[in-house]
Amino acid sequence: MASPNLRPLEDGIERDVAAMNYGSYLHLHTLLSAQVPVSDHHDEMLFIIQHQTSELWMKLVLHELRSAIRLIASDDLGPALKRLARIKHIQKQLTDQWSVLATLTPSEYAQFRGLLGHSSGFQSLQYRVMEFLLGNKNAAMLAVFRHDPDAQQQLRDALDSPSVYDEFLKFLARRGYPIPHRLLERDWSSPHSLDEELVDVFVDIYARPREQWDVYETCEELVDIEDNFQTWRFRHMKTVERIIGYKRGTGGSSGVAFLKRALDLTFFPELWAARTGIGEGASGADAGPPDSANSANSAASAGTEGTQQ
Repeated sequence: MASPNLRPLEDGIERDVAAMNYGSYLHLHTLLSAQVPVSDHHDEMLFIIQHQTSELWMKLVLHELRSAIRLIASDDLGPALKRLARIKHIQKQLTDQWSVLATLTPSEYAQFRGLLGHSSGFQSLQYRVMEFLLGNKNAAMLAVFRHDPDAQQQLRDALDSPSVYDEFLKFLARRGYPIPHRLLERDWSSPHSLDEELVDVFVDIYARPREQWDVYETCEELVDIEDNFQTWRFRHMKTVERIIGYKRGTGGSSGVAFLKRALDLTFFPELWAARTGIGEGASGADAGPPDSANSANSAASAGTEGTQQ
């Protein structure tokens, strides 16, 4: 008599899967062989997997972000909004992972930290590319990748390319918004700085959302992404503080103090600055979506589920 705690295999379940199967499709042998501790300490596996999974999620962020940039550049805002919405969910995964690493105590990390040499998350290529594509450009970072010419070239390409915000401003200009010309033809390798004229453009967009819902929604998607990114930066800083206190980083930085300064960086300064002027002298315009959503809003609604704070 079969055990009530046993689930028999159905006849239709494939048993001859020597060709394409779950493991071969995902290259699991390669993936699960990539964790190579440099010590025999139990908790180093956590440290490795935390960083490797973060890199996998960042790879997906870059996949979505590069696509969003291309779509915005081709005036295809609807699918771009879907990409941005997906990025927000990935960011939640990245942020939540810090709570797992936070279970590593200072005494546990000290058992193998000295064996890491100068390796540091500061040297994450994907993280730096992600920052650059969002707008935090810093040419000095190229020197950190001098040891790897291919990686350095990838970073240089991101440095010299318009960020997602740059492409959004160019999109707005093509739509007829009064974007200052100096912001449309500039040195893309320099970080964008607050422009008061541009603040006024966004104040006007927020004052009349029903007339330009796709643009209004894109503004909020970008704010969501920066909000999430800053939350990730804060959790990173606090996790480091919790585990190593105020020691210098393995990569040579001042550690917590250096990470804390990143919280002062911004990707989309005008979208934040505009909030001060929103509602000044407002006539009580309806902030709800238009009765008949345009194609961009319709395409985005499947993935955005509204703005996500």
